[in-house]
Formats: sequence, structure tokens, C-alpha cells
Amino acid sequence: MRAVELTHTGSTFCAGADLQELYERALPLPKAKRAAGVRSFLKRIHQVLNAIDRAPFVTFAAVHGLCMGGGLELALTCDLMVADKMARFGFPELRLGLIPGFGGIPRLRRDVGNGFIRDLLFTGRTVKAESAQQAGLVSHLAGEGYALEVARSMAQQVTKFDPETRVAAKKFIKPLPASELKKEIELFCKLFNRPVVMESLRRFVESADPMKHLPVRTRQSAS
Repeated sequence: MRAVELTHTGSTFCAGADLQELYERALPLPKAKRAAGVRSFLKRIHQVLNAIDRAPFVTFAAVHGLCMGGGLELALTCDLMVADKMARFGFPELRLGLIPGFGGIPRLRRDVGNGFIRDLLFTGRTVKAESAQQAGLVSHLAGEGYALEVARSMAQQVTKFDPETRVAAKKFIKPLPASELKKEIELFCKLFNRPVVMESLRRFVESADPMKHLPVRTRQSAS
């Protein structure tokens, strides 16, 4: 295997993690055991994402529509990100009293500047594909609906060269931020184990708003 493209055939790349599952896993646990349960949940996800990050072949995220929260964290594991011009990126976790927990902050710090990271985290706003490219998050912009086609064309190009050199170059230029990933898990667990977070998750899970994962301003502009 020389290259892999991650994408989704629906109207959006990924709107984020299944917060209902996280809430329902944590709800029955006493507070003293809740952090341990969440930590175990996060570690399993990190194992999968770290494996994608360190894979000995080139990975592409072909992004269209929304790429939010855990979806953005998945895309960040890839070596190159191709986005169509209608794609939008964001980390809405702060609105729930949390930070990204699947490796989002360390991988963003590896790839882009701190100003862009703080903007995403502190404001909770979504960023258009063009702005994401200017920040260095997106490698290539594609026309609407053509992200996967562009990613496949790029995959054909990068696999023309010596595979051993390609693997060595990837290890050198894309080191796994292992210590920061561990710190992120611990901070997420510390923040999660608070009543305000469980209440925010309850409201989110019970909301009937089909666009509840988006900031209010973004929902209004999309309607």
C-alpha cells in the first residue's frame, strides 16, 4: 500500500464525535470513576488515530462540507489535506466546557501557527477552506465536489518515487507529538469530570436542532 484517501460520500466529511455515546457512557458512572472511564475511551481512540498518523504510506483527507471537532482531529492525522471550496473547519468543544480530546491541539500545533489555533479554540467559530489553506491547515483547494478527485491525482504523483525515501521523509517531517497527546487526554478528563460539562452534554444530546454542532452565527448564515 502506497497511499490512502479518507473521505465521506455524504454531504459532509465529519461533523464530529458521537457526543451522545460519550454522555451515555459517562452518565451511569459515579463521579469518582467517571474520569477513568473517559480516559479509557480516549486512549482507544488515540490508538487508532496514532496508527493513521504513523502509517508507512501517504494519507490524504479529502474534505467537503463540515469538518468539525473529532472530524477535524481525524483529518489532522493525515499527511495532506485537500478541501473543496465549500468546506468548513472548527472546534466547537469549548462551548461544552471541553477541549478537543482526540489529539486536535497537539496536531494543530505541529502543523499551523498558535494564532490560528487560539482563534479556533477560543471563539468556537468555523473557518472557511480558503482561510484554512492560508493558515497552512489545508494543502490544496479544490472546486466544489472535487476534493477526492484532486486527492487521488496527488496520490498518483507522490507514489511515483522511492517508497523507502518517502517513509523516511514522513518520519522526519511529521513526528508524533506523543507527550502532548498524553497531556491532552489528562486535561480533557479533568475538565470532563465537572457538573457543568455533564449538563452541557445533556442539553446537546437532547437538543432537536439539526445544526446544533455549529455556532449560532454560523447556523443563522446557513439558514
